Amino acid sequence: MPGSEATAQDRPGQPVVKPVIAAKAAKRANASVIGMVIALLVCVLAFLPIVLMNPTPKSDGYRPDIDVAAIAANAKDVAGFTPVAPDTGETFRPNYARWESGTGSGVPTWELGFLTPKESFVGLVQTRKANPTWLLQQTGNAPVTGKRNAGGKDWELRDSGKGNRSMVLEYKGTTIILSGPASLDEMSTLAAAVVKSADTVSPAPTATP
Repeated sequence: MPGSEATAQDRPGQPVVKPVIAAKAAKRANASVIGMVIALLVCVLAFLPIVLMNPTPKSDGYRPDIDVAAIAANAKDVAGFTPVAPDTGETFRPNYARWESGTGSGVPTWELGFLTPKESFVGLVQTRKANPTWLLQQTGNAPVTGKRNAGGKDWELRDSGKGNRSMVLEYKGTTIILSGPASLDEMSTLAAAVVKSADTVSPAPTATP
Protein backbone atom coordinates (compact mmCIF):
# COMPACT_ATOMS: atom_id res chain seq x y z
CA MET A 1 0.00 0.00 0.00
CA PRO A 2 1.23 3.51 -0.62
CA GLY A 3 2.98 4.93 2.40
CA SER A 4 3.54 1.51 3.96
CA GLU A 5 7.32 2.24 4.05
CA ALA A 6 7.00 5.31 6.22
CA THR A 7 9.98 6.12 8.43
CA ALA A 8 9.93 6.67 12.16
CA GLN A 9 9.57 10.40 11.56
CA ASP A 10 6.29 9.66 9.69
CA ARG A 11 4.98 7.71 12.70
CA PRO A 12 4.59 10.00 15.66
CA GLY A 13 5.20 8.43 18.99
CA GLN A 14 7.64 5.81 17.69
CA PRO A 15 11.15 6.04 19.29
CA VAL A 16 14.17 6.56 17.03
CA VAL A 17 16.58 3.64 17.25
CA LYS A 18 20.30 4.61 17.55
CA PRO A 19 23.17 2.10 17.37
CA VAL A 20 24.91 1.60 20.70
CA ILE A 21 28.49 0.21 21.13
CA ALA A 22 28.83 -2.15 24.03
CA ALA A 23 30.93 -0.85 26.91
CA LYS A 24 33.53 -3.61 26.58
CA ALA A 25 33.89 -3.01 22.83
CA ALA A 26 34.30 0.72 23.37
CA LYS A 27 36.92 0.06 26.02
CA ARG A 28 38.87 -2.22 23.69
CA ALA A 29 38.77 0.40 20.90
CA ASN A 30 40.04 3.11 23.23
CA ALA A 31 42.80 0.82 24.49
CA SER A 32 43.97 0.14 20.92
CA VAL A 33 44.19 3.84 20.10
CA ILE A 34 46.05 4.62 23.33
CA GLY A 35 48.45 1.73 22.66
CA MET A 36 49.25 3.06 19.17
CA VAL A 37 49.93 6.54 20.56
CA ILE A 38 52.22 5.14 23.27
CA ALA A 39 54.13 3.01 20.72
CA LEU A 40 54.63 6.04 18.49
CA LEU A 41 55.97 8.10 21.39
CA VAL A 42 58.37 5.30 22.36
CA CYS A 43 59.76 5.18 18.80
CA VAL A 44 60.26 8.95 18.72
CA LEU A 45 62.03 8.94 22.08
CA ALA A 46 64.23 6.03 20.97
CA PHE A 47 65.47 7.77 17.81
CA LEU A 48 65.75 11.29 19.25
CA PRO A 49 69.19 10.73 20.88
CA ILE A 50 70.54 9.32 17.60
CA VAL A 51 69.39 12.39 15.68
CA LEU A 52 70.86 14.73 18.30
CA MET A 53 74.23 12.94 18.25
CA ASN A 54 74.45 13.11 14.44
CA PRO A 55 73.87 16.73 13.45
CA THR A 56 73.32 17.68 9.83
CA PRO A 57 76.69 18.19 8.07
CA LYS A 58 77.66 21.69 7.08
CA SER A 59 77.12 22.74 3.50
CA ASP A 60 80.84 22.81 2.71
CA GLY A 61 81.08 19.04 3.25
CA TYR A 62 83.78 16.96 4.80
CA ARG A 63 87.34 18.18 4.42
CA PRO A 64 90.04 15.60 5.09
CA ASP A 65 92.98 16.86 7.13
CA ILE A 66 95.94 15.97 4.92
CA ASP A 67 99.46 17.21 5.70
CA VAL A 68 100.96 17.14 2.20
CA ALA A 69 104.39 18.37 3.34
CA ALA A 70 104.71 15.66 6.01
CA ILE A 71 103.64 12.86 3.65
CA ALA A 72 106.04 14.16 0.97
CA ALA A 73 108.90 14.17 3.49
CA ASN A 74 108.16 10.55 4.39
CA ALA A 75 108.21 9.55 0.72
CA LYS A 76 111.46 11.37 -0.05
CA ASP A 77 113.92 8.52 0.60
CA VAL A 78 112.06 5.85 -1.33
CA ALA A 79 111.20 8.21 -4.20
CA GLY A 80 114.77 9.14 -5.05
CA PHE A 81 113.69 12.79 -5.32
CA THR A 82 111.92 15.28 -3.09
CA PRO A 83 108.22 15.19 -4.00
CA VAL A 84 106.63 18.58 -4.54
CA ALA A 85 104.32 19.81 -1.80
CA PRO A 86 102.69 22.96 -3.17
CA ASP A 87 101.53 25.43 -0.54
CA THR A 88 98.13 26.65 -1.71
CA GLY A 89 96.90 28.10 1.57
CA GLU A 90 93.14 27.69 1.93
CA THR A 91 92.39 27.91 -1.79
CA PHE A 92 93.20 24.46 -3.18
CA ARG A 93 92.21 21.75 -0.69
CA PRO A 94 94.19 18.48 -0.85
CA ASN A 95 92.03 15.35 -0.66
CA TYR A 96 94.79 12.75 -1.01
CA ALA A 97 98.58 12.49 -0.96
CA ARG A 98 100.38 9.19 -1.52
CA TRP A 99 103.39 7.39 -2.91
CA GLU A 100 102.59 4.67 -5.44
CA SER A 101 105.25 2.01 -6.00
CA GLY A 102 104.24 1.46 -9.64
CA THR A 103 104.05 -2.30 -9.33
CA GLY A 104 101.69 -2.58 -12.28
CA SER A 105 102.96 0.18 -14.57
CA GLY A 106 106.65 0.08 -13.68
CA VAL A 107 106.52 3.82 -13.02
CA PRO A 108 106.57 4.77 -9.33
CA THR A 109 104.78 8.06 -8.72
CA TRP A 110 104.08 10.75 -6.17
CA GLU A 111 100.37 11.58 -6.37
CA LEU A 112 98.29 14.47 -5.06
CA GLY A 113 94.66 15.46 -5.53
CA PHE A 114 93.24 18.95 -5.07
CA LEU A 115 89.75 20.42 -4.94
CA THR A 116 89.86 23.86 -6.55
CA PRO A 117 88.22 27.09 -5.33
CA LYS A 118 85.50 26.54 -7.96
CA GLU A 119 84.84 23.01 -6.65
CA SER A 120 86.57 21.30 -9.56
CA PHE A 121 89.53 18.90 -9.39
CA VAL A 122 93.19 18.72 -10.35
CA GLY A 123 95.32 15.61 -9.94
CA LEU A 124 99.12 15.75 -9.80
CA VAL A 125 101.59 12.96 -10.57
CA GLN A 126 105.37 13.24 -10.38
CA THR A 127 108.00 10.70 -11.33
CA ARG A 128 111.58 10.39 -12.47
CA LYS A 129 110.87 7.28 -14.58
CA ALA A 130 108.40 8.59 -17.14
CA ASN A 131 108.15 6.95 -20.55
CA PRO A 132 106.09 7.82 -23.67
CA THR A 133 103.47 5.12 -23.06
CA TRP A 134 102.96 6.11 -19.45
CA LEU A 135 102.76 9.79 -20.42
CA LEU A 136 100.00 9.08 -22.94
CA GLN A 137 98.08 7.10 -20.34
CA GLN A 138 98.34 9.87 -17.77
CA THR A 139 97.13 12.53 -20.21
CA GLY A 140 94.31 10.44 -21.72
CA ASN A 141 96.04 10.29 -25.13
CA ALA A 142 95.28 14.00 -25.54
CA PRO A 143 97.25 15.80 -28.26
CA VAL A 144 99.72 18.58 -27.54
CA THR A 145 97.88 21.86 -28.17
CA GLY A 146 100.51 24.38 -27.13
CA LYS A 147 102.33 25.77 -24.10
CA ARG A 148 101.24 27.69 -21.04
CA ASN A 149 103.50 29.64 -18.75
CA ALA A 150 103.03 29.10 -15.04
CA GLY A 151 105.51 29.83 -12.26
CA GLY A 152 107.97 31.14 -14.84
CA LYS A 153 108.11 27.79 -16.68
CA ASP A 154 106.61 26.75 -19.98
CA TRP A 155 104.30 23.80 -19.39
CA GLU A 156 103.25 21.62 -22.28
CA LEU A 157 99.48 21.81 -22.70
CA ARG A 158 97.55 18.71 -23.77
CA ASP A 159 93.81 18.98 -24.39
CA SER A 160 91.41 16.66 -26.18
CA GLY A 161 88.55 19.14 -25.90
CA LYS A 162 86.42 16.56 -24.06
CA GLY A 163 86.59 17.90 -20.53
CA ASN A 164 89.92 16.87 -18.98
CA ARG A 165 93.15 18.60 -19.87
CA SER A 166 96.77 18.27 -18.76
CA MET A 167 99.80 20.44 -18.17
CA VAL A 168 103.17 18.68 -18.33
CA LEU A 169 106.55 19.91 -17.10
CA GLU A 170 109.98 18.28 -17.22
CA TYR A 171 111.83 19.87 -14.30
CA LYS A 172 114.82 19.00 -12.15
CA GLY A 173 114.98 15.42 -13.32
CA THR A 174 111.30 14.64 -12.83
CA THR A 175 108.14 14.76 -14.92
CA ILE A 176 105.20 16.58 -13.34
CA ILE A 177 101.69 16.27 -14.75
CA LEU A 178 98.61 18.20 -13.70
CA SER A 179 95.34 16.77 -15.04
CA GLY A 180 91.63 17.26 -14.52
CA PRO A 181 88.49 19.13 -15.55
CA ALA A 182 89.50 22.36 -13.79
CA SER A 183 89.86 25.54 -15.82
CA LEU A 184 93.26 26.48 -17.23
CA ASP A 185 93.38 29.50 -14.94
CA GLU A 186 92.97 27.35 -11.83
CA MET A 187 95.37 24.74 -13.16
CA SER A 188 97.95 27.43 -13.88
CA THR A 189 97.62 28.82 -10.34
CA LEU A 190 98.33 25.39 -8.92
CA ALA A 191 101.18 24.88 -11.43
CA ALA A 192 102.87 28.06 -10.17
CA ALA A 193 102.71 26.73 -6.60
CA VAL A 194 104.20 23.44 -7.81
CA VAL A 195 107.16 25.19 -9.43
CA LYS A 196 107.74 27.22 -6.27
CA SER A 197 107.77 24.03 -4.23
CA ALA A 198 110.20 22.36 -6.62
CA ASP A 199 112.53 25.36 -6.42
CA THR A 200 112.68 25.35 -2.63
CA VAL A 201 113.35 21.68 -1.93
CA SER A 202 116.80 20.18 -1.48
CA PRO A 203 117.90 17.23 -3.62
CA ALA A 204 117.08 13.81 -2.25
CA PRO A 205 119.49 10.91 -2.30
CA THR A 206 119.07 8.44 -5.12
CA ALA A 207 116.91 5.52 -4.05
CA THR A 208 118.55 2.13 -3.86
CA PRO A 209 117.24 -0.15 -6.67
